[in-house]
Amino acid sequence: QVQLVESGGGLVQAGGSLRLSCAASTRTFSSYGMGWFRQAPGKEREIVARITWSGDSTYYADSLKGRFTISRDNAKNTVYLQMNSLRPEDTAVYYCAATPNWPSSSPGMYDYWGQGTQVTVSS
Repeated sequence: QVQLVESGGGLVQAGGSLRLSCAASTRTFSSYGMGWFRQAPGKEREIVARITWSGDSTYYADSLKGRFTISRDNAKNTVYLQMNSLRPEDTAVYYCAATPNWPSSSPGMYDYWGQGTQVTVSS
């Protein structure tokens, strides 16, 4: 069982930055692919970014390339999401997720989820 706890969300003005963190409770964190997803009211959960076990491969949703950066520190059992140049349309609950397999863009392929952290971007 893996427990994931997100932090770092909040209210920010458009153009601002936030850094989300996701701390995992497992000693085998380095064997999990990780993903960040988001869900806005009335919309489906969508992939934001994903990263492989060692961090050598990453993927971003097309609309987020150049603004968001995913990274991980396996020594700290933590994955991060640096979000820059935030826009009102980035407002959503952000979730991190873990899978023992290759990280997918599909939420259904992840076994463990955090409780989510709210990000609100004001215009």
